[in-house]
Amino acid sequence: MSTDFIVNVEPRTDTGKGASRRLRHTGQVPGIIYGARKEPAMITLNHNELILHLDNEAFYSHILELKVGKKSEKVILKDLQRHPAKPFILHIDFQRISANENIKVNVPLHFLGEDIAPGIKAGGIASHNLTDIEVSCLPKDLPEFIGVDVSALEMGDSLHLSDITLPEGVVLAHTTNASNTVVAIHSKGGSDEEEETEESDEEEAEE
Repeated sequence: MSTDFIVNVEPRTDTGKGASRRLRHTGQVPGIIYGARKEPAMITLNHNELILHLDNEAFYSHILELKVGKKSEKVILKDLQRHPAKPFILHIDFQRISANENIKVNVPLHFLGEDIAPGIKAGGIASHNLTDIEVSCLPKDLPEFIGVDVSALEMGDSLHLSDITLPEGVVLAHTTNASNTVVAIHSKGGSDEEEETEESDEEEAEE
């Protein structure tokens, strides 16, 4: 995957809650870079510039170029702390990458062919139980997204993680979750599982 995002950051020396609070008041976001067997580095970046990047879905699963002064490093976005009530970013973590070491990244799912799926044409709706999955791969193999073909699904059909075709060189980070349902098509009145649960609840209430 090519690097399409350039993020400008500055090194910082002040640490602690007080220092971070002062940075946020000046429109800066405190952050950290770590990994690749190097010492962690404390950084700051412009909040407005970061928000523009975050509006692009690909930013979350892309190899990013972090420009620290005159130097640059290849990284991935690893963690993001948002304000619980306000549209502010409080802190951001970047992980350095090495070309020869696998990385774990959450990659978005794109559902393809919903408009022609027999189950949808019959009046059903698609429930997306997952919108992204964590994969493991070398940086060069990192996909921007993973397509999920639902064009053949009938009413009541579903796809699980084990049914998803992953790009070459990419594997699920947690194979134990392979049975998890990714997407299902059911009637607008609710899925069969939901109806069975409701009936069971009603029977328990009557008893």
